[in-house]
Amino acid sequence: MSTYTPIASQTLSSAAASVTFSGIPQTYTDLQVVISFPATTSCNFSTRVGNGSIDTGANYSWTRLWGDGTGAASSRSTNETYLTANITVGANGSNSIINILNYSNTATFKTALHRFNDANAIVFAVVGMWRNTAAINTLQIYSTNAANFASGTTFNLYGIDASLSAQAKATGGTTIIRDSSYWYHVFTGSGTFTPTQAITADVLVVAGGGAGGAPDNTYGGGGGAGGLLAHTSQSLSTQAYTVTVGAGGSGSSSGGTNGGSNGSNSQFGSLTASAGGGGGGNVSGGAGSNGGSGGGGVRNSGAGGTASPSGQGNAGGAASTTGGGGGGGGASAAGSAGTTSTPSNYQGGPGGAGSSTYSSWGAATYTGQNVSGTYWFAGGGGGCGANTIVVPGGNGGGGQGAGWQSNNALATSGSANTGGGGGGVVGGAVSPAGASGSGGSGIVIIRYAI
Repeated sequence: MSTYTPIASQTLSSAAASVTFSGIPQTYTDLQVVISFPATTSCNFSTRVGNGSIDTGANYSWTRLWGDGTGAASSRSTNETYLTANITVGANGSNSIINILNYSNTATFKTALHRFNDANAIVFAVVGMWRNTAAINTLQIYSTNAANFASGTTFNLYGIDASLSAQAKATGGTTIIRDSSYWYHVFTGSGTFTPTQAITADVLVVAGGGAGGAPDNTYGGGGGAGGLLAHTSQSLSTQAYTVTVGAGGSGSSSGGTNGGSNGSNSQFGSLTASAGGGGGGNVSGGAGSNGGSGGGGVRNSGAGGTASPSGQGNAGGAASTTGGGGGGGGASAAGSAGTTSTPSNYQGGPGGAGSSTYSSWGAATYTGQNVSGTYWFAGGGGGCGANTIVVPGGNGGGGQGAGWQSNNALATSGSANTGGGGGGVVGGAVSPAGASGSGGSGIVIIRYAI
């Protein structure tokens, strides 16, 4: 079994002539580059490599095969200045995969396999060689004509470890990934985790977030984040463990008795995280629901929901007599109360912040909400206010609450697989219309030493 580990990723925010990956670690057996071109791309491109700097000399050779379904052809070239043959990208968008074999070996020349569909629906396979025994630690993908790569083009570099030490010690998960210390099995949906040997693992369990409130004709509270629990040093045997990933609560345009609906529990074996509480209720003064983190209360003194059971999150923010809806609670902070100033300035309370304690887990697995390089889980949703200002959810995927006067439709849902709460709105027969944000689904991550 070969294991793909993300090394680096670049997405162009503006057109560019080239993308370079440098300082590539030498801890893998092979490399893979996956390029996704948007439909606005129209250029030719190829690849070069090097050790310390890019080799632009005539030290490459390649053989190219191609066909269009009715015919096939081939060509080859030596003493070229690029590793893989020049390929044309068309305005229909496409993907490209480049594998570089034994890149860290210092005893052999380096070989590459490039697969691609070009602008004319022709299928290409190119075998390239860099006639150098040096290890590759820098790589460049570049345009070979006057046109640039379009904004939005994505370049992902992966390391592949095909050695025996790369073998995971369990099966199961939407994604299996490793860093220099741990294997991670990420479940973004329910499934089964089965160790192939006895292991000691840490388990992060995040439940689905609650939906924002949509009370009739007044300002709804934000949904509470899903409960977050981490279980360390769990001794796991070679049995199948059931993994359940809770869904977020569903948003609506009209509140029920308890406003926004709660999310669902997440669970690993017998380890359970409680669902997030829904945003405040259907009537003026409705309380937010209890949950892993509590939902925010509704205008006219609605209380915030409590974190129940305790230890998985925080309470939702309360709403005072004339204020906006309270923010949903988050994993590390309670939701804020709505403001109580003049009617034109009623504003919902921001959602409580989620947890960044497991940022290294998120960075290794590309999960959670990335805020300037820190990864967060389980943020509360923002409450709704009377003015036009949208209300932020908490870091950790919390959805924003609407500013009802002109943009009731701008409440957003909690981010998927963060356990974030949804944003609140004004429900019922109101204009402009809008639905409260749904809660974000939960996630389960299991990690153990390599």
